Amino acid sequence: MSGSLWLKPPTAQTPLPAIPRPRREDPTPTPPGPAADDLAAPGSVTDGLAVPVPAVPVPAAPGLAVDPLDVLAERLDPFVAVAVHPDEIAALLESDGMTDDHIRLTYGRADSFALAEDLYARGERRHPAPEAPDTGPWHGELAGCLLRGLVFALPGLAYVLAAPLLAGEHGRFGLPGGTVPLLAGAVTGWVWNQALSHRAYTWLGLGDRPAAARALLTGAPAGALAGSAVALAAAGPGEIPAALFAAGQSLYLAAATVLLVLGRERALLCALLPLAGAVPAFRWDLPDLLRAGLLLASLTAAVVFAALVLRPGVRRGAAGRNGPPRAASLPYGLFGLGSGLLVLHAGIGDSLVSGAGAVVALTLSMGPAEWLLHRFRGESLARLRTLTTARAFRRAVTGTLVLCLGGYLTVLVGLTLAATLAWPGAPWPTLPRLVSLLLIGTVLWLGLLLQAFGAVGSAAAVCLIAAAAQTAIPAAGPAATGGAAALLAVLTCVLLVRPTAHRA
Repeated sequence: MSGSLWLKPPTAQTPLPAIPRPRREDPTPTPPGPAADDLAAPGSVTDGLAVPVPAVPVPAAPGLAVDPLDVLAERLDPFVAVAVHPDEIAALLESDGMTDDHIRLTYGRADSFALAEDLYARGERRHPAPEAPDTGPWHGELAGCLLRGLVFALPGLAYVLAAPLLAGEHGRFGLPGGTVPLLAGAVTGWVWNQALSHRAYTWLGLGDRPAAARALLTGAPAGALAGSAVALAAAGPGEIPAALFAAGQSLYLAAATVLLVLGRERALLCALLPLAGAVPAFRWDLPDLLRAGLLLASLTAAVVFAALVLRPGVRRGAAGRNGPPRAASLPYGLFGLGSGLLVLHAGIGDSLVSGAGAVVALTLSMGPAEWLLHRFRGESLARLRTLTTARAFRRAVTGTLVLCLGGYLTVLVGLTLAATLAWPGAPWPTLPRLVSLLLIGTVLWLGLLLQAFGAVGSAAAVCLIAAAAQTAIPAAGPAATGGAAALLAVLTCVLLVRPTAHRA
């Protein structure tokens, strides 16, 4: 895993439409009854001025009052016609500042929900025709998502190259020598860069790319220093080489975050190409000088590419003012911590080789997972445009959710088997290990889905609790992961079956 830890930019939130208000063309009061100007034909010219169409319907007879509810229904007709549930109309009324007292006095309804139900019943459904979907199974940025999954997994080859350089005599906590500083630096980088990615993506969502580059310019080096400091502090006797490698790993994570957030996946792929020299290392012993040279070449290329794309951030005033609050990025960092720990637990298997294969499969699967998240979003929006009842929408969204999650788990199983076949001497995963891997995959995908819809706090809390339980009691790992998967499934169903959750 590397870089932004699979965080995608949040979708821009479109505010609810304002309720149009009738405007009086003449502030002076007019006597009761139709005036001469009111009887003029719409669009005609009187004294050189075009007569506008009246905003409020003219009563059929003088002295007959107009029902305010009819006037409101006419004003909101374009929005009511495409709504699939009265709650959408209630949200619009509340956003316009209509209080319950105003609704009772003006429209004779108890509250905004009662008024919304009445408007929904009066309105005629006129959903627009859905947009023509892209043809072929490879639409929806699948190529880009697969590329991101590849650049997430390729850094794992660095550990293959560095393994002889990091070999230690004594390990701690039952792990090989040098593992503790490596894990400490990696987890620190995941937490920091996940939060940093969210902040930069928020600037991008506001349309301020220089400010996003400025945030990365200041945050990425700080994250590299934090990861290096934690790794050096966690190093024990004889683990200094591993701590130095962890420092380089922290620097790479910072550079990869910059490139991934700013959409330079191809540049990152080019920087990772020297790591392909690890492929012969599976069968032959490479000179230590060659191993170190390949690692330094890849790291240097990543840092140089990141520095080049950050040039807009050094311009004066690029950071902007009144930016997004930093505290809003904290839940994303906590989600990175919880999901990262779960992936690490997946790597602690019956053997080091089987655990590494599980991590490779999970990391590569993040590309298809990202594409399936896009597909769920697109299919839900299409159902929002075509379906006319909330019940039909709930059924359709639930079916789409099951298909996307099932597709991701199928891909994860396929990648696990492929990694087993490609890794020399790797044992076949046992049924309990495969079930545990699928549960972790379910937690990760549902957590990313909730994060994409703004429920990152719930996803982070569930992942952290599951990771803490698995750390404290390793034997309870499958139970903790299974409980987290079930809880996230319930939260997802409760949140995403509501039409208002998909209004962007």
